Amino acid sequence: MLKEAHKLYNEKKYPEAFVRYEKMANEGNPDAQTSLGFMYQQAQGVPKDEKMAIYWYEKAIEQEQPYALFNLGLMYANSSQYITQDIEKAHELFLRSAVGGVDLAQYEVALMFEQGAGCVQNYSEAAFWYEEAAKRGHIEAFNNLGVLYKEGRGVEQNFHRAYVCFSRAAEKNLSTAQYNLGQLYDAGEGVEQDHEKALEWCRKAAFNGHAKAKEIINSLQEQGKIVF
Repeated sequence: MLKEAHKLYNEKKYPEAFVRYEKMANEGNPDAQTSLGFMYQQAQGVPKDEKMAIYWYEKAIEQEQPYALFNLGLMYANSSQYITQDIEKAHELFLRSAVGGVDLAQYEVALMFEQGAGCVQNYSEAAFWYEEAAKRGHIEAFNNLGVLYKEGRGVEQNFHRAYVCFSRAAEKNLSTAQYNLGQLYDAGEGVEQDHEKALEWCRKAAFNGHAKAKEIINSLQEQGKIVF
């Protein structure tokens, strides 16, 4: 029945999906409880009700459902009508979700470890969780892990690994990674120095809205060093 409910949900047949999720949720299925909570939170097939969303997330969390942990963590990170912002609680929930394999949670908990938000700052833990998220294809995690390798924070400095990480994210059109990759080419760090490739990646970053890359491109144009 869960697959059928998911199929209905993906087809945007929310009322029908809701009925099936509700039945399974009342029977104790943690995945259905999580989906039901999300539908209440997003007003899908039912009027928006954050109180009910929290109720079902907490029921699912009793069975350590990783996406319920992540969704409730977001509510604590940002606050809501019924939840006061609590960054430490958000970190705890994200970490439990990360252990459960949710890449979004792995990225968020890595970011918190890097910034010391809701926890003691720990670059090694940040690198570990960025890598876990990157293994699951999280593009921003690739970029942030690259920064740690470039700067030698939490890991041994390794420009080549930074290059690999930036390349993976840049190829997926992440402007920050495109800019970072351009900087490596410009400095010849982790890759053979190539000013043309540096400019190429900075152009891509600028086109995708990266502010600093735009400034560099504009400055070079003003100096007459490049022409689009």
